[in-house]
Amino acid sequence: MHKLNENVRFVRKQLNLTQDQFALKLGIKRSLVGAYEEGRADPRLDLLQKIAELASISVDTLIGSDITQGDSIPAKAEKYLRGKDVLVLTVDDQKKDNIELVPHKAAAGYLNGYADTEFVKELPKFKLPILGQGTYRAFEISGDSMLPLMPGTIVIGEYIDDLRTLKNGKTYVLVTNREGIVYKRAFNYIADTGKLFLVSDNRHYAPYQIDADDVVEAWSAKAYISVQFPDVESKNEVSVDQLASMVLDLQKEVVHLKGKKQ
Repeated sequence: MHKLNENVRFVRKQLNLTQDQFALKLGIKRSLVGAYEEGRADPRLDLLQKIAELASISVDTLIGSDITQGDSIPAKAEKYLRGKDVLVLTVDDQKKDNIELVPHKAAAGYLNGYADTEFVKELPKFKLPILGQGTYRAFEISGDSMLPLMPGTIVIGEYIDDLRTLKNGKTYVLVTNREGIVYKRAFNYIADTGKLFLVSDNRHYAPYQIDADDVVEAWSAKAYISVQFPDVESKNEVSVDQLASMVLDLQKEVVHLKGKKQ
């Protein structure tokens, strides 16, 4: 088999999946994914078919060609998808989804454990019936970048399975490889540049951009819980129109800088 282990690793990375997430998609243990990628074992035919299907290629291509040499494979079109089939959830006695809470002190651990069933099982859980249908998770925010929401506020988000559907000016909890867990307003430029611009409601914090494929989970803010009432007259409050203007100015500056380099 021609570089099968490298092809398997390439497919997983093109799908922007961790080994744990890839294993969940295939219905196998993570250790087997490691064995396949290191060439210590070869997948069974049924697994080869599943991997090939995920990559939108034939089994013959997967096992007989070096697909890593191409600029892309069809699987790359799915790089912004975050399907619920790779999301770790817990349920109550009635088989209904819980809302898991990620406290600030557990935020660093969540970056490594979001795909770990045992880690997620240990998170605090609660119910909020007013939210209705959907998959939800709660995150305790830190810092004052999103005033008038105060540090310690718990933001409840609904799972987003396609990053391309993020709406400009809406607030999201994003779990990212480089920035950690952040709560920001997002402006979606994925179709044009593959980027997201993230903006704080507190104007003292400058907007910045991230690569969309750096986002491993996205949760659309639906509610918040706080023991402190927000100051609606806060001088740090800024309108969505002002935020959009700030992002546009930043975009122009980025284009200008690129022109200078060329």
